[in-house]
Amino acid sequence: MSSFMLISSRDPFECGDTENFYRLAVDLKTGGSDVTLFLVQNGVLPARDGAENLALRQVVHSGVRVVADEFSLRERAVGRSELADGIAAVSLERVVDALAAGAKTIWH
Repeated sequence: MSSFMLISSRDPFECGDTENFYRLAVDLKTGGSDVTLFLVQNGVLPARDGAENLALRQVVHSGVRVVADEFSLRERAVGRSELADGIAAVSLERVVDALAAGAKTIWH
């Protein structure tokens, strides 16, 4: 089974192709891969509870592991308790660990 680390740094409220990147995560998961979507920089903004982003909710419900960079959250004054269900705050070390383990990485 292939393992993928998809890194999303763009704010989907400003960047129209972010939804396509989310769809890639779901498609890879549906195809049997182990997939993590790592939200970083402005990509963490839709991770907030109450942020209206249907595409990200679909990613969470598909079984893709969705995590948000702790530093990016702090820089945007988003606390762990403000994250939507199914999204966890993690350190950037998660990406390094995935790379070391051989995960295929795609940055958007």
